[in-house]
Amino acid sequence: MKIAQIAPPWIAIPPRDYGGTETVLHCLVEEQVAQGHEVTLFASGDSQTSAHLVPLVECGLHEDGVPWDDHHRELAYLQQALEYIHSHDFDIVHTHVSSGGDMYLFPLLASFRAPHITTLHSNLPFRPEEVPDEIDYDKFAQWVPLVPMVAISEHARRHQGLPLNFIGVVYHGLPLEHGDLPLAQQDDFFLWLGRFAPEKGPHLAIEAAQQAQVPLVLAGTLTPDEDYYHDQIEPHIDGQQIRCHGPASYEEKNALMSKARGFLNPITWEEPFGMVMVEAMAQGCPVISFARGAAPEIIRDGETGFLVENLDEMVQAIGHIDEIKRDKVRAHVQEHFSHHAMARKYERVYHEIINAR
Repeated sequence: MKIAQIAPPWIAIPPRDYGGTETVLHCLVEEQVAQGHEVTLFASGDSQTSAHLVPLVECGLHEDGVPWDDHHRELAYLQQALEYIHSHDFDIVHTHVSSGGDMYLFPLLASFRAPHITTLHSNLPFRPEEVPDEIDYDKFAQWVPLVPMVAISEHARRHQGLPLNFIGVVYHGLPLEHGDLPLAQQDDFFLWLGRFAPEKGPHLAIEAAQQAQVPLVLAGTLTPDEDYYHDQIEPHIDGQQIRCHGPASYEEKNALMSKARGFLNPITWEEPFGMVMVEAMAQGCPVISFARGAAPEIIRDGETGFLVENLDEMVQAIGHIDEIKRDKVRAHVQEHFSHHAMARKYERVYHEIINAR
């Protein structure tokens, strides 16, 4: 099958540190190539891929210093990609929506002739300040039903603020070739990893660790709201109980997750998936998460971690973390969240769209 994958232009594939959508897309593309598909990836020129790379920008726009709200750069990028596809022969076009500028895909794809699907990696509608000025919401309601969409969880499919045309649900997946290797010797610390943003809950992870009197390592990247980090995170970093690792590379992230006693995920929003939970469990690291968003679809309460309702319950769960069997945690990911399973499900969706056309 000839597949066109259009990555968002902001971060290289795969990402150097943070980039959930880009990590998933890299895993999917590599598995599709391994399965014998002819894949063309539209991405930044500094991307690394086994697919045929069509670089439409020299490097990721974010890494090139372009502000996230420079939507016109993304519009030009998407138009170039679709013009290239229009003049070539592809069986299926796969696009991805994870931020405000990606919303240009809806008007661009509404009358696009080639078979296509779009994976929604975040929740719609985005905040008004994230949406391009040219996106007219009255017209947007007309474009939405014309674009076949894939949700990344059942929760995401049910809890969208727009009448999207969902044709299926495909969970994210990770490569697990080394799943038969012995689990790493765990250390005494707990881990939080992600963007230093209020909705990701690092301030709550700190509070839970302090109340439970356990060491906590924070591994994350700053957001434009640096005041949050400086006001609510930085004052608690003492280098002993609360330590800050900073941004973690792929190898560093896996090393931290494999050694941590547990992963704290006190999210304060309805997260549509939560790739970091799967990444932690793939290393055998049990996850304690607020039962929000798709967390109940990812974690088996009492088997691969704990689902809790508030901070007090998180503190209590920390005391029971060693009751979780780490080999069962990893086995759960191998069964339900592998890159093989993800690619197979997408292939079924591709065929449904192609046959419908």
